[in-house]
Amino acid sequence: MGKMKTHKGAKKRVKVTASGKVVAMKTGKRHLNWHKSGKTIRQKGRKFTLAKPEAERIKRLLPY
Repeated sequence: MGKMKTHKGAKKRVKVTASGKVVAMKTGKRHLNWHKSGKTIRQKGRKFTLAKPEAERIKRLLPY
């Protein structure tokens, strides 16, 4: 029987914590930042916890 494979795209974007929460970085900070305020860029530097339905979907992509 074959093993389940980890979804490589999900692995690069999200992390499952020890308590089972799924955290990801906020979007919109990679480029085109010259017109964004410093406050906006600082806020986008933080991680955030995904909502429960979204987290359950992501956990299926990350079996290990």
